[in-house]
Amino acid sequence: MSEEGIRWIPEGMHTVTPHIVVPDAAEAVRWYSSALGAEERDRITLPDGKVMTTELRFGDSAVMVASEFPEMGVLSPLAIGGTATVLQVYAEDVDALWKRAVDAGAEVRHPLTEMFWGDRQGQITDPFGHRWNLARHLRDVPQEEIARAAAEAFGR
Repeated sequence: MSEEGIRWIPEGMHTVTPHIVVPDAAEAVRWYSSALGAEERDRITLPDGKVMTTELRFGDSAVMVASEFPEMGVLSPLAIGGTATVLQVYAEDVDALWKRAVDAGAEVRHPLTEMFWGDRQGQITDPFGHRWNLARHLRDVPQEEIARAAAEAFGR
């Protein structure tokens, strides 16, 4: 804490907190809440009604979601032709979460399956262009076993 009693990381945040941009944050909040079980914690709305940013909670983690502001260069993956970033969400019942997301319109990129590193995982793209790995950890795998399986999987 600082001398004024202010935490250098706000309460409930972690050292790294993703910020994602979507065409319309209010619409995205509805989708993320319905499809992925996010809970809205805070929202900043501009005088014209447009949501500048909102804080969503996925379990113990925060993701900030901002609306596009093209005039300021704040653009979503849909505006720039895609993203290289993937957000990972662990869930106790990943199959139920997967079904909710797919039923809500998520595009399946990689089907939900057991992976060599010990997770049951699949990847979706949400309607706003962001990629999400949905996973449940099933077993701990020794690093040497993961390295061997990775080399085999990637042909190395």
